[in-house]
Amino acid sequence: MHLSHSSIEQAITEELDVERHRCGKVLTCRDVVAEELPVALVFNGISHAVMMATPQDLEAFAEGFALSEGIVARRQEIHDMEINWLEEGVEVQLTVAQPAFLRLKERRRTLAGRTGCGVCGTESLSLLDLHPEPVRAGALATVDETLIRRILGALPQHQPLMHATGCAHGAAWCDANGEVVRVFEDIGRHNAFDKLIGWMARQNVDAASGLVFLTSRASYELVRKAARMGIPQLATISAPTALAIRIAHEAGMQLFSFCRSDGFVAY
Repeated sequence: MHLSHSSIEQAITEELDVERHRCGKVLTCRDVVAEELPVALVFNGISHAVMMATPQDLEAFAEGFALSEGIVARRQEIHDMEINWLEEGVEVQLTVAQPAFLRLKERRRTLAGRTGCGVCGTESLSLLDLHPEPVRAGALATVDETLIRRILGALPQHQPLMHATGCAHGAAWCDANGEVVRVFEDIGRHNAFDKLIGWMARQNVDAASGLVFLTSRASYELVRKAARMGIPQLATISAPTALAIRIAHEAGMQLFSFCRSDGFVAY
């Protein structure tokens, strides 16, 4: 897979002079803020989506998006990729197999990328694809407080962008013992998850062999992505929506939310 020189990633943070107001005092200091850029995903020369994202791990992001959105059924259908840094943002050019491209043209949509975008630009309700196929059972026989506590304890050391800016979601792959293997960060929770999905595909990770942990709420699109990728066990720090719970139930997934060091809720 060819990558242009633009695969060298742009800075993902910026330092600014700020006034920090606290307890009636004003302190002038430097602060680190997260970068946010439009990333256009172009398939066989046709722009499909523009997402606001953190400009790092873009190869994994593009692959994960293509897989989790059902544009390609497997990563082997992505034949080539080129990342171009432009004045107004980033353009990721993907060349996909002709059958995949024909399927995409049949249900083409344009996403006006906002940080929390889930269905922006979908042309009709019938295109939402809310009914997943069943996923196979996961390797974790039980998810208990000890395992969740182990994950939560290890996550911060894998989240440098969050530590620096307070402005990033994390998506983590954890093995059956609760060890955090890999974490991807992004200003968008679904972007972070797509980056993780892309990495998992590249590494041939068995999605049923561990647990995905997201530092966000469990919205419908995250659970739908997980079901599409055959991920049977998903945990999130914040609350799920009712639709997310219904999708997880239909797919036969285990969904754990409100994950804290002292417990969680299983749906």
